[in-house]
Amino acid sequence: MPVKNLGIDLSTRGNSDIIDITSQVAEQVEQSDLSNGIATIFCQSSTSGLTTIEYESGCVSDLRRLFDEIVDPQRHYEHNARWGDGNGHSHVRAALLGASITIPFVENRLTLGTWQQIIFVDFDNRPRQRSLVLQLIGE
Repeated sequence: MPVKNLGIDLSTRGNSDIIDITSQVAEQVEQSDLSNGIATIFCQSSTSGLTTIEYESGCVSDLRRLFDEIVDPQRHYEHNARWGDGNGHSHVRAALLGASITIPFVENRLTLGTWQQIIFVDFDNRPRQRSLVLQLIGE
């Protein structure tokens, strides 16, 4: 099966910046010469993650609040004590969310649900330039 290795570059604001990357992934799938297969998106970062959500302001706000509640940035983190960079909570949040997501595509179209978008979340405590790996496997 053919494999295509592509990428997506992002500029983030940090601090749980949530970016809808659905159109960028869909465009690369549509432009590929693969009709059916899987798209895997991977973030090369230990302070960011990927998932799907209905990308509207209420859900986005709820997701940010949830991460503040379960991984409070004001708690003590051994990572901060060791490195002094203040992003210990960012690493824990990223570990909970996960670094990759895989979505099937059929006839050059992602098989996402009507209200489902792919989001990248940058948990780091400062703006970043991020590069995502997009790998398409199919026929």
